[in-house]
Amino acid sequence: MLGKEPIFTIYAELEAITSLGRTPYGERRVIGILGGTVRGPKLAGRILPGGADWQIIRSDGAADIKARYTIETEAGALVMVNSEGLRHGPPDVIEKLARGENVDPRHYYFRTVMRFETAAPSVDWLNRILAIAKGQREPRAVRLDVYEVE
Repeated sequence: MLGKEPIFTIYAELEAITSLGRTPYGERRVIGILGGTVRGPKLAGRILPGGADWQIIRSDGAADIKARYTIETEAGALVMVNSEGLRHGPPDVIEKLARGENVDPRHYYFRTVMRFETAAPSVDWLNRILAIAKGQREPRAVRLDVYEVE
């Protein structure tokens, strides 16, 4: 069961998509993470530059997402994020997202499973939870509302 409210929201600014072309698995893409913010009742800080989102656009049009990046809390603690998920929707909606248009997130499915790793005692609780994020793609950013699995 998920909590009723997000424990925090991630807003990550993204580089342009780098397409590696169509491989036997699908179209491989890499999207660098430039930075961003983390805000919420259980965690606040920023996204450090240097992470990335590795995607495969499958033959059915779904994006298989694997992202890794680092959060730095307001107190200076570092948290590694490992996020894996899916984004899919009707072809016309996905085409609008690809053109950089804002699309109401109710018109497509964007969910990730998140795990965290940290050595910082102040946020050690993150080592022992799983989270589900509901995502929204923006032209050069992504917003993730993160819910703890209870």
